[in-house]
Amino acid sequence: MKEKIRKLIENLIKILQKKGKLPDFEIPEILVERPKEEIHGDYTTNVAMVIAKIIGKNPRKTADLLRDRIKTENTKRGKGENGRLFKKIEVAVPGFINFFLSQKILFAELATILKEKNRYGRNELGKGKTVIVDYSSANIAKPFGIGHLRSTIVGQAIYNLYKFLGYKTIGDNHLGDWGTQFGKLIYAIKKWGDEEEIAKEPIKNLVGLYVKFHQEAEKNPELEEEGRKWFKRLEEDDKEAKRLWKKCLKWSLKEFEKIYKILGIKIDLALGESFYEPMLKDIIKEALDKKIAIKSQGAVVIPYPDDSLPPFLIRKSDGATLYSTRDLAAIKYRRKKFKPYKIIYEVGVDQILHFKQLFWAAELFGWGKRDDYIHVVHGMTRLPTGRMRTRKGEMILLENVLKEAIKRARKIVEKKNPGLKQKEKEKIAEIVGIGAVKYNSLSRRPLTDIIFKWEDVLNLEGNSGPYLQYTYTRAKSIIGKSKIDTMKIKKGKSEFSFVPISGTAAGQPDSLTAVMAAGKEEKEIRLLKRLIKFPETIMESAKKYSPNLVCNYLFNLSQDFNAFYEAVPVLKEKRSDLKRRRLALVEATTQVIKNGLSLLGIEVLEKM
Repeated sequence: MKEKIRKLIENLIKILQKKGKLPDFEIPEILVERPKEEIHGDYTTNVAMVIAKIIGKNPRKTADLLRDRIKTENTKRGKGENGRLFKKIEVAVPGFINFFLSQKILFAELATILKEKNRYGRNELGKGKTVIVDYSSANIAKPFGIGHLRSTIVGQAIYNLYKFLGYKTIGDNHLGDWGTQFGKLIYAIKKWGDEEEIAKEPIKNLVGLYVKFHQEAEKNPELEEEGRKWFKRLEEDDKEAKRLWKKCLKWSLKEFEKIYKILGIKIDLALGESFYEPMLKDIIKEALDKKIAIKSQGAVVIPYPDDSLPPFLIRKSDGATLYSTRDLAAIKYRRKKFKPYKIIYEVGVDQILHFKQLFWAAELFGWGKRDDYIHVVHGMTRLPTGRMRTRKGEMILLENVLKEAIKRARKIVEKKNPGLKQKEKEKIAEIVGIGAVKYNSLSRRPLTDIIFKWEDVLNLEGNSGPYLQYTYTRAKSIIGKSKIDTMKIKKGKSEFSFVPISGTAAGQPDSLTAVMAAGKEEKEIRLLKRLIKFPETIMESAKKYSPNLVCNYLFNLSQDFNAFYEAVPVLKEKRSDLKRRRLALVEATTQVIKNGLSLLGIEVLEKM
């Protein structure tokens, strides 16, 4: 709806310019927003004040001019309120234009929801454009901790949003499978490890060896040099180093796939840092040839103009490369192969400086502008005692969290629906438990830090995944008990329309009945107005790289629906037109909740 109003205003400004009512000027960005208070309408714009400043006119008079032209256009859409886009249009001081939607357009949009079903909210905004989303970025030989959850599910949600908006979207799991830590791990395997024992519980045993290396290195710092030597051998394609590295890779990927399957994550590519290793010499050479980089004490660094950022180290003095070098190689490879419109990185807050350096370096190389690269920053997940650290063995394993969530959800299913078959209980518990963990993270602003507490992560009530799932199930049960077909929509128009409850039945209602009827109508219209905001919520969420906006919307929608459900007797309504209309609202609510949760990677249930 925002986009419809924006385009209408833009077209009418052009008409006023052609007729000489407005001078020629470049039309500014037209912002259409939702007012904070409903008394100011469904939508508002400050475009008149922006234009008035450009042309040197009074903002109130400019707003009046635009309002009058919009009113004229609105009237052309049909006779009376039911033929118009707006019920009324007002100008407020100092020059805001406020729009109140007509009931005709509201119910036309209701018909659209029921007609488009799973496609409602989609558009072709990104047609012909490719977006790469770099997310999860699991580290080989390290456990999938609770801290890895955010990059994985926030990245997947951003991927889903952009795909929903018509972009060709490519997900890339940039695996951490290269670096000095592998030299340390190989040394530890050779010194203390047993490959047959490691294979029984790979991640647990590899982490144990990694922790042991650092414990021993605290006593004997010379071990750090041993780790560097083994990584150097790995870089030089040493047979034994390569063999053990490949084993670590194989063991880890098997464990990762198990977690991804539980979470319902499917990533298109898994190109680790090692994939770019053959390209690194050329990257360094190109940087030096283009005079982007300089040699400094045997190392190669990229300095920035006016020292606005610390130099970007891309080769150490001993000749070893870094993940900065590999990230540059990844950008060059991606741009050549996929020609992306933008590349989105979902990575933690501790990498902010790295990505500022990386994006500016990419611009210096001539690989597009810095704005072509987006770092979606997520906050840290911490223990109440402080940050989790793998080398100290301080981790909350994600697999354990997911298992505990399913276990707790199973207890609730047993309590609320003991008559279900065992397989049904298990399936419901899995969907509800996993949904609770995902929603708990997705509903927060990505940048927000999370202090890990079991009672928060496994919240099954309030603003939670299970609450939304239950609302969907409740609405579906109403549809299931009804014998009326809500889908009789022809040529995009519905058979239901808004006929006021009061004053249309036989005789005039008394004042109490009128008040009650008005209250029901208000809840219907409130729910309907919430429903039609779904497409613009998707657009805003993608634009701001913030899946939490979808969560906020779905929670508010569920609250509006439950208020409607409590106040309005859908199945008991005797008037067929009202019953059909209300059932249509219920059906539309289930569809929008399903569409929204699907974008978040959360499943819905027909029964709970």
